[in-house]
Formats: sequence, C-alpha cells, structure tokens
Amino acid sequence: MALRSFLFAPGNHARRVEKALTIPADAVILDLEDAVAISEKPATRDLVVNAFRRPRHGKLYVRVNAYSTEWCYADLVAVARPGLDGIILPKVETADQLRSVGWVLSNLERDRGLPDGVIDLVPIIETALGMRDIGTIAASGSRAKRLAFGAGDYTLDLGMAWSRDEQELLPARSAVVMASRAAGIEPPLDTVWVDLRDAEGFSASAERAAALGFQGKMCIHPDQIAVTNAAFSPSDQQLSWARRVIAAFDEAEAKGLASIQLDGQFIDYPIVQRARQVVARGAH
Repeated sequence: MALRSFLFAPGNHARRVEKALTIPADAVILDLEDAVAISEKPATRDLVVNAFRRPRHGKLYVRVNAYSTEWCYADLVAVARPGLDGIILPKVETADQLRSVGWVLSNLERDRGLPDGVIDLVPIIETALGMRDIGTIAASGSRAKRLAFGAGDYTLDLGMAWSRDEQELLPARSAVVMASRAAGIEPPLDTVWVDLRDAEGFSASAERAAALGFQGKMCIHPDQIAVTNAAFSPSDQQLSWARRVIAAFDEAEAKGLASIQLDGQFIDYPIVQRARQVVARGAH
C-alpha cells in the first residue's frame, strides 16, 4: 500500500505528538532532528519511545539525527524497539551510510527479539553530495524501500532560492523519481511545504509531485493531510476510466486483440498497465 502522507511532530512536544497520532495521516514522524534543540535531544529520546504505546491511526516513524552527527547512533539504540515502524534518516550522502545504519538496525532487531528487517529505513536526499550519488544510494541493496526528497536543506546547500512555483526543484525531483525506478524500489516521498499561510501553493506543490511520480509527501501541519491524501489518490473519475479500460481490454484480449479504441482513445498494453496502477493506488 502506498504511503501518501507523512506528518512531522516534534518529539519533545507531548501535546502535538498526542494529536498527531490521532490524525488520519498514513504515517507520523516523531522528530529528533531539526525540531528539537541540541540541549533537549538526549531527553527527547525517552519521550518519543513512550509514545510508541499510544493508539495511532497510521504507521509510526522517527526521524533521527544525521549519520554524521554525534547523536545518530544513540538515537537508533534508543528507538529501535517494538512499536516502531521505521526510521527517517536525514542528509544521506552515500550508500555506505545506509548500509551502516542497516547493520546497526539488524543487530538491534536481533538483540531485542524483532524480526530481521522489520524496521523500515527511509533516507532523505537533501544535499548536493546525496543528489550526485543518488543512483548508488537508491541501488544500495539496503533495507530502504523508498527515498525521500528534502528541499529545505537542498536549496540551502546549493544557495538556491526556493520559489513558490518550485521550478528550480524540477531537476532534483525528477532525479529522485528516476533513481528510484531504476533501482526497482517504491516511488519516493516529496518534500515538505513550509508556508502554512499558502494553502493554494501547498496544493499545487502536492499535485506537481504526484504528476512527477512521487507516491506521497511529507507534511508539517495537520491541515495538509487531507489535501495530500487527495493529491496522491486517484479521483472517482480516474478510477471509473481505469476500470472501463481494464474491462474493455480484457474482453478484447480474450478475443485475441491487443489494441482497441475506447471513447476515441487508442488502448494497448502500456495504457492498460497504467489503468491497473490507478486502480491499485485507489485501494486505500
């Protein structure tokens, strides 16, 4: 099942964590990285782990601190336990970083009686170095099933202006989608949208990402969840079209035909495959 919406919540803010777990996001990310002051990082680990026992709507992830920081290893040791669905690893720049974190997680899973590989690992590509080596990162053979793109740190790293229409992000977004497909992993997750006053801009950003081939988007406010889920789900009209295409083609194929016309549109195997993908995305 595709994961459309990932909602961030600061791990050191108990009320916002509790609220986030009740919101119909496909996943919640409890943050140990940017949302937490340096002085509070060690103490926040226990607060995050305590939230694992709370009822929740979707999956539960934790964003740990970057591999290159002094906090990453202790973050992993603290949170890799029952109740955790996955780790969000920021600022990934090499395949070896993913493999190293995967090795740590495998050992923690074994020591704590968890099935091997049960903890998902999602790397965020958000630096020039990470984007340069995105092909090897995507094809690293690690436990990562999907990548994520982070525009905030990416534009900062490149000294690039992050504009409302996001045209400057198109090459990076396309590269993340292409690398994911070439490596045979799931479609990636798109960056957050930081201007909470601009709901129209956020909706357009989500629609652009969906059109480019992303499966979902990371969010920083509960109001963004419904818009995100809609943007990354087929509409009733799209589902109706897909089902009609599949039914008509299946009937034709049974008669030995591999191409037909439906409502004036040429239909062959690639079009039918797209229709099947639409139906699969609608199975939420």
